[in-house]
Amino acid sequence: MDKHYLTPLFAPQSIVVFGGQQDGDLGSTSLGDILRQALQAQRYAGTVQYVDVHTSGTLADLAQAHADLALIALPPQDVAAALEVAGRMACRSALVISSGIDADHATELKRIAKREGMHLLGPNSLGFQRPQAQLNASAAGPLAKAGSLALVSQSGALTSSMLDWASQNGVGFSAVVSLGANTSVDIAQVLDYLANDAQTQSIVVYLEGIGSARRFMSALRAAASAKPVVVLKAGRKPAGNEAAHTHSGATVGSDEVFDAALRRAGAVRVRSFVELFSAAKCLASRYRPVGKRLAIVTNGGGPGVLAADWVNELSLELGKLSAASVAALKPTLTSAASLTDLIDLSEDASPEHFRAAIAAAGNDVQIDGVLAIYSPKPGADASAVASVLAALRPAFGKPLLACWMGDSSVGAARSVLSEAAIPNFRTPEAAVGAFGNIATFCQNQRLLQQTPPPLSALSKPDIEGARLIIDSVLAERRRVLTEMESKTLLSAFHIPVTQTLLARSAHEAMMIATQLGFPVALKIDSADVSHKSDVQGVALNIMTGASARDTYNDMVERITRLMPTAQINGVTVQKMAHAQRGREVSIGVVTDDPFGPVIVFGAGGVMIELINDRAMELPPLNQFLARHLIERSRVAETLAEWRGATAVDMGALEQVLLRVSEMVCALPQLREMDINPIIVDESGAVAVDARIVVDNLLQIANGVAHSHLAILPYPTRYEQLWPLRGGVSCVVRAIHPDDAQMLQRLVQQLSPESRFFRFASNAHELSPSMLARFTLIDYDREMALVAVVKEHSATASGEIVETERIVGVSRYITNPDQSSCEFALLVADDFKGKGLGSRLMESIMDVARDKGLADIEGLVLAKNSDMLDLMKNLGFSSKRYAEDPDFNLVSHVL
Repeated sequence: MDKHYLTPLFAPQSIVVFGGQQDGDLGSTSLGDILRQALQAQRYAGTVQYVDVHTSGTLADLAQAHADLALIALPPQDVAAALEVAGRMACRSALVISSGIDADHATELKRIAKREGMHLLGPNSLGFQRPQAQLNASAAGPLAKAGSLALVSQSGALTSSMLDWASQNGVGFSAVVSLGANTSVDIAQVLDYLANDAQTQSIVVYLEGIGSARRFMSALRAAASAKPVVVLKAGRKPAGNEAAHTHSGATVGSDEVFDAALRRAGAVRVRSFVELFSAAKCLASRYRPVGKRLAIVTNGGGPGVLAADWVNELSLELGKLSAASVAALKPTLTSAASLTDLIDLSEDASPEHFRAAIAAAGNDVQIDGVLAIYSPKPGADASAVASVLAALRPAFGKPLLACWMGDSSVGAARSVLSEAAIPNFRTPEAAVGAFGNIATFCQNQRLLQQTPPPLSALSKPDIEGARLIIDSVLAERRRVLTEMESKTLLSAFHIPVTQTLLARSAHEAMMIATQLGFPVALKIDSADVSHKSDVQGVALNIMTGASARDTYNDMVERITRLMPTAQINGVTVQKMAHAQRGREVSIGVVTDDPFGPVIVFGAGGVMIELINDRAMELPPLNQFLARHLIERSRVAETLAEWRGATAVDMGALEQVLLRVSEMVCALPQLREMDINPIIVDESGAVAVDARIVVDNLLQIANGVAHSHLAILPYPTRYEQLWPLRGGVSCVVRAIHPDDAQMLQRLVQQLSPESRFFRFASNAHELSPSMLARFTLIDYDREMALVAVVKEHSATASGEIVETERIVGVSRYITNPDQSSCEFALLVADDFKGKGLGSRLMESIMDVARDKGLADIEGLVLAKNSDMLDLMKNLGFSSKRYAEDPDFNLVSHVL
């Protein structure tokens, strides 16, 4: 149970091969013979057996053999029979290397594999490579060089191309996995395996599409929390999207939404496969979180300016030395050096000048990273300057990148940089792009840490009232809400709206306008009119009752003529929302396939399509994510003090976004929403118009809470207060990333025996990767409940301070069969005997039961008698674990 379920596939001890015989023709181009040659080209330590399904004996004979992995490289018509035989041989996994197997045939192969309990990679896969194990189970070319980088690709052709490029550029791999169309083991499962693979330090992915957004986001977030993940996705434009869908057979959503998903998952997206590897190389160094300020140290003005231009192009910032740093550095440089923007050391720069400038930039708090650019000069020693960087690198706390321009004259210098693990590039643009990837990674890691609840801390919305509105619309077989209904729905979630009344006649319009006070605005009220302005269905600044009456008649007559089939309910009348210097913004919701609902923010008004200002974020949101969403829009720069106008109330705007997030989480029927414009100024924000589209398909299809979201919200429903023996009480809730330090203290304060019983290790504390893995969890496939107590202590000055302490943790993670789970339990030594352990276990079992799981199991050291007694009292059965007699396997039917 301590091994990943895909270990028999990607780290097999024994292999059986169907296709390609030991005495096959070396010149053969059949997939079977190509696979045989690939396997035999190096010495694989495991056992390999070749089987011919037509001549290798009876099924009874074959059933006597066993293997971890079956490799099948046969014509499509023979694959199913080979898979059946592999099942009889008790193979735990299978790889089908083939091409041209359609979706129906692939479904049949998946059915066979599922029935036989095998994990199936393929069909239409080129296979995989594990260089450190000397295993080449692929038709993708020679075995790659060993390294710490894992490659996962949904294109066989690109897999082969990237391996060829990598072999010429000294790039090594821990694993290479090719995923074809209709594969059973999908990219989410491969990412999950690589996240736990000790040989892998960073992961690069070529992606064309995904199946389940929830499973993909779950696996990607888990992987990115453990190690850097860099993604190259095809289909950035509509034509590419269509081609990607045709090629991979997977779902390809909006490219903007995919970008938003990668940001929330903590991964980095690149645009070319050369950039893919350079980004992975830079990120593997795992620099501490950095900002966007890149200092450029150069001995040539031209290359430095090119780099500065690219800094601006990528929305980074040029890092500049502080006045104190300039004053200290300037006397050590030549008179021609300039420190105003670039750190231009001039053509006469020596290695010592580079050393002083880079050290100064490294120590300056206004700088987040340093790029050293060297242009070859007659008589200068490029290798000596490179050696300066190599000497500075071990103690350098920030990203240090290099760009040695030229070719033959700087080859030796580049070798010095490479040996010192300093990322080096041939062009300034590539080097700046690499730093941009580092900054993006650090920023996205902060987004990954966010675990918002479905409801914010604001006043509780009227969810039941909102559902009644939607139900009434759907009962009338409508999907589009009227403006009145849309604003009522917004009001149910406490989003400020302009007072709006519906006039069903010209006389009513005149009376309502007079009562509200002028000026007023009139708008056509019809679910069939999507864009009112396009048909002159909006009239602003109406100043008299007579004008309101005439405008009503003109508007209804005109729209009846232009859209004779439109059902017109009347005309809405609302007081003009006048703000002296208010800004118009828009907030919306779109539904993407496969990622589901996405929140959109940008500029508002009638020019919204032309400006095309759309920043996107996956729900749920918290205040940090809401602010980040606003900052990514182009309209954001107008929200501060701008052209004489005071800054807007950002808190009010963030609250509207939080309310929209609540709507998305609580109302799965919500398919589209466009609140445009929202007028925001220093006194607040108000929604002037809104259009909402609903659908009952999701409500019917999904009975599970929040199943329509790609990212599950923080489960606040599990929070409860428990009294314990001895008069102590604790709060039990789901774990979140901010608990990392409290969890570490819990482990550090355990007795050696307790630590060994829980982790089967003598380690004094959790490693950073384990800590991230235990606290940043995916609430869809796992759960961890923590018991937290409040403690009071006195400071040196006598002040009493209150702190929180985790005193117990219970958790489960769903097994690959999706019907059972594995649990773990830990209680602080000084809280044992208070009934905490049994209550934590009962609670985690309730959560698993609520999730629909049927069984819960776990491994307990045979010497841990207290834990075994607890399990017995809870009704668990216990038996020796067959794979390791030092453990007992305890299990319970939920």
